[in-house]
Amino acid sequence: MDLITNYNFICAAAGWISAQILKFIIGTIRYKRFDISLIVSSGGMPSSHSAMVCALAASLIRTVGAGSPVFAVSVALAVITMYDAANVRRYSGEHARLLNIIIDDMINGKEIRPKELKELIGHTPLQVIAGACLGIFIPLVYRG
Repeated sequence: MDLITNYNFICAAAGWISAQILKFIIGTIRYKRFDISLIVSSGGMPSSHSAMVCALAASLIRTVGAGSPVFAVSVALAVITMYDAANVRRYSGEHARLLNIIIDDMINGKEIRPKELKELIGHTPLQVIAGACLGIFIPLVYRG
């Protein structure tokens, strides 16, 4: 079966794409500005990583069953991905935010401004849960 017609791949891709589109819509409303870069950005609501791995796991349970080793691997991948999104990547974003504050304090009003570090890297637990729910929803509505 070709990858682009593979039900499980389609569900995973749809999870990621729908989360990125929602991220753009939510970001546009929240920041009151049109920022097309949100379509491909990491971080933010909902987590596209969580949506993708949960859509994959939910579609696999439909196609191979809960007892399948493939499903077990997808669950492990989902847990690792969501843990990383809510912890490791989130804290690296907080470090970037702190470094940006330190840089601002060091400059103290000078016109020269170093490039800011990216702060929106990880996700809050709510963003991860929202992405997971979105991902699980995809195979429930798309039957292939």
